[in-house]
Amino acid sequence: MKYYPMFDLFDDFFTGNTVSDVMKTDIVEKDGNYEMSMELPGVKKEDIQMELKDGYLKVTATHGSNTEDKDEKGRVVRKERVSGSYSRSFYVGEGIHQEDVKASFDNGELKIVVPKESPKQIEENKFIPIE
Repeated sequence: MKYYPMFDLFDDFFTGNTVSDVMKTDIVEKDGNYEMSMELPGVKKEDIQMELKDGYLKVTATHGSNTEDKDEKGRVVRKERVSGSYSRSFYVGEGIHQEDVKASFDNGELKIVVPKESPKQIEENKFIPIE
């Protein structure tokens, strides 16, 4: 299984984060599947998208936060907004279909199960009946 990180160099320059810092992923092979565990702290389930196209599984997570500090009189002293988007792509094989991929998200951890691409079966010789 190959993976290809996709990231925005501009965001990484200013935040100091790289895709591998934010989307840490462990991949194990178990029972004929690849089991992926990806850390996505601070990301909500609805802010995660997964796409399977041309044998690549792409996971995209967006994150946004607003911080506002006020003094004792209720005046805004500091207001910050941070948003970002990170993506990673993994080559899972051409024979994998969307319905074969299973995913769950709990407590900042995305778990994905992808079947290993099975070798193409060579069709056995079959006799064709003559009518």
